[in-house]
Amino acid sequence: MNKIKKKDTVGKVARDLMLQQPNEAPVSVIELERQMQSEYMQHLLDCVDAHYNIFPGDFFIQVITKNEKLLPNVFRNYFAARLSCPTPDYDQTVFKYNRVSGSIDYIWTVPSRDACHYLIEHASEVAQEERQLLNFVIQFKNGELAKICMHLNSEKYGDASGLVSVIN
Repeated sequence: MNKIKKKDTVGKVARDLMLQQPNEAPVSVIELERQMQSEYMQHLLDCVDAHYNIFPGDFFIQVITKNEKLLPNVFRNYFAARLSCPTPDYDQTVFKYNRVSGSIDYIWTVPSRDACHYLIEHASEVAQEERQLLNFVIQFKNGELAKICMHLNSEKYGDASGLVSVIN
């Protein structure tokens, strides 16, 4: 008989990681990152495939990252396709599917509110590989991402003074 291996639930894995003893071999951070990236990209491609025949032209994919309240080390990404570029917000990544070129263009990422504040407060210490994220946070704070959003949605905007800083 063919035995099917039962997968552990997310809750069980998260609990096991929290209870893991310090002398046990830790999970390789690099391996964990590779697996997360692979799954992320597959979900992104699945979202594009699912909406390719629904939307007649270019469209956007909004990825919202949520932290599970009861499981502090569990984050979930929710992928949603839409015709308009979403208003910039915390815990959000935005891509645009370009139908003519068949490309998925990365637009921006805004991390959590706490991460935004941390990056702004420690801007001079940010590692080179995190500079792009810091730039997105600065653009989010000063309203530039909102202008980009409006431009991508072919919306008219006047004086930038009407835009309010969202990081207090």
